[in-house]
Amino acid sequence: MTVPYINKKDNLILFDSVCKLCHGWSRFIIKYDRNHVFKLATVQSEQGQAILEHFDMPTSYFDTMLYVENNRAYEKSTAFLKVVNKLPYPFKLLQVFYLIPRFIRDWFYDRIALNRYKLFGKYDNCLLPTADHNNRFL
Repeated sequence: MTVPYINKKDNLILFDSVCKLCHGWSRFIIKYDRNHVFKLATVQSEQGQAILEHFDMPTSYFDTMLYVENNRAYEKSTAFLKVVNKLPYPFKLLQVFYLIPRFIRDWFYDRIALNRYKLFGKYDNCLLPTADHNNRFL
């Protein structure tokens, strides 16, 4: 079944736009994804909510980044590693963390994700992309 709002060949990163860490991650992607491999969407957007529902993910709280590739969703540390694999060197070198068992990677991921607002802060509302970023967002 096709994921709403995206094409099968799209590589989509869904992120929490009120989270300062997540917003910084999206800006990092825009800066280093020079080949425009990724599209971005916020989990709070209409498109993000529909995609979360499609994958039976929660739509009222967000504790993971979701990455969609070939109509398949990845979350937590696996999502992160799949994304960095498509970035240029030296970021690709982070693939070495695949050697760590997923349950350990995800435990560390969860510690950061569950405390991200305390550690990095939170915006009062969703930040909108700037005009030069419009073609990168759904």
